[in-house]
Amino acid sequence: MPILPVLKLQAMDNSSSKTIPTKLVIASRESALAMWQARHIQARLQALYPDTAVEILGMTTTGDQILDTPLAKVGGKGLFVKELETSLADGRADLAVHSMKDVPMNLPEGFMLAATGEREDPRDAFVSNDFASLEDLPMGSVVGTSSLRRQSQLQARFPHLKIESLRGNLQTRLRKLDEGQYAAIILAAAGLIRLGLKERIRSVISPKHSIPAVGQGALGIEISTSRTDMLAILAPLNHADTQLCVEAERGMSRALAGSCTVPLGAYAVCQDSQIQITGFVASVDGQHMLVDTATGPRDQAERLGQQLANQLLAKGADKILAMLEH
Repeated sequence: MPILPVLKLQAMDNSSSKTIPTKLVIASRESALAMWQARHIQARLQALYPDTAVEILGMTTTGDQILDTPLAKVGGKGLFVKELETSLADGRADLAVHSMKDVPMNLPEGFMLAATGEREDPRDAFVSNDFASLEDLPMGSVVGTSSLRRQSQLQARFPHLKIESLRGNLQTRLRKLDEGQYAAIILAAAGLIRLGLKERIRSVISPKHSIPAVGQGALGIEISTSRTDMLAILAPLNHADTQLCVEAERGMSRALAGSCTVPLGAYAVCQDSQIQITGFVASVDGQHMLVDTATGPRDQAERLGQQLANQLLAKGADKILAMLEH
């Protein structure tokens, strides 16, 4: 589902105070990172509309409650947004703020993405108390990650490492590292930076070696399709380059039926009038991996992602996907 053309809405005349609600409610998960993201959007909205009260409705999602099982086995990343969407549908909230990497490729009927916030550093971060980089880890070292995408790429480059599941919010994952359960853990750099924990990053991993998750580092704002009044209100929050890059990445993932049960990633960058996107699909053990790149015009972002998916399929991605189903 493409993001709505919010850029066109920015040109609309929304100067009339009658079109701005007296109160806006943001639905958010209650983790520290999610609340940072919600407060960031709250501050932006309050600056834009000083006469509007902007509140946050904190919620615990199913994905936050199930911490002893890998996401791929319990329903995927949609578990982090379902309760928030319910609050949009029943009118308790006007908008929901998500990490774009947690938003399913196909939204349920009745919901839409209204804006994409500017991307923070999209790279994966290597976090360890004893080692400076992945290359420094001795044979048999335990590395924690909740992501099949990261696991497959790690196993492909470092088959001598032991990858173990790591669930929980960012603080929980850091605590488990500090308790000595892992030699190192891999996290999204964006979350650490946003929470003022950049000093925990020992090194960032180049997208050449760890292609990020689709939408990693970007914020998504979701609304009910019945709330078309929100489109012009949220339009100033949209970051055009980020929106287009995420559209391309989601286009690739959607074409490959991407979910957290499929080890894949995509990373797009805007280059003047063009977008370049690199993506991969792999087996969990990293023994089968396909990587490719596509470049095309900015106004064909989602189609470019689909083109990249077709290139990967032509190389045999369908065989890898078929393996993952068994």
